[in-house]
Amino acid sequence: MKIGIFGGSFDPIHTGHAIIAHHIISSGVVDRLWMMVSPMNPLKADKERQVADTDRLRMVEMVTRHMEHVETSAFEFTMPKPSYTIDTLNALQTKFPDDEFYLVIGADNWTVFDKWRSREEILAKYHLLIYPRLGYEVIIPEELKDRVTLVDAPIIELSSTQIRERLANGKSVRYYVPDEVLNFIEHKHLYHKL
Repeated sequence: MKIGIFGGSFDPIHTGHAIIAHHIISSGVVDRLWMMVSPMNPLKADKERQVADTDRLRMVEMVTRHMEHVETSAFEFTMPKPSYTIDTLNALQTKFPDDEFYLVIGADNWTVFDKWRSREEILAKYHLLIYPRLGYEVIIPEELKDRVTLVDAPIIELSSTQIRERLANGKSVRYYVPDEVLNFIEHKHLYHKL
């Protein structure tokens, strides 16, 4: 089975994430898509406060349970911290040896992919699916075209950072996040004070 791994902090998950996930699974390039919530990273350079892992996981579950062939994964919660992508992919391949894994990243990450740990190993062992981001040109060298694919997904210019800032400033994020996620954020008073 071909499984796409769409990782992120999802702090919070928003409609842009859902649209990209839906587009990838609808394209048929993978059979399943796992939205993998990354654990809180104590080494995060900007020291932004994330909400609890369990809350972020719950919000992602609220979105994926309405999507066919898309599910939420807490797999990285069991990994040593900080967990690097190569370690996660290798651990997944060991646990699920019969499956083929595809890493889903944004065009912004592709432009700095040469700085990723073990990038050569990732490219040698796994497939990459890149979704477009405004202002980032995706150039795939000829020798990587059998491993790296640009997904013809819509460009969504919405970020979790924008949403956190709006909430911290008392502004509405209706339609930025699904209604169920918005109700959860408001009920738990998440992000209201950064």
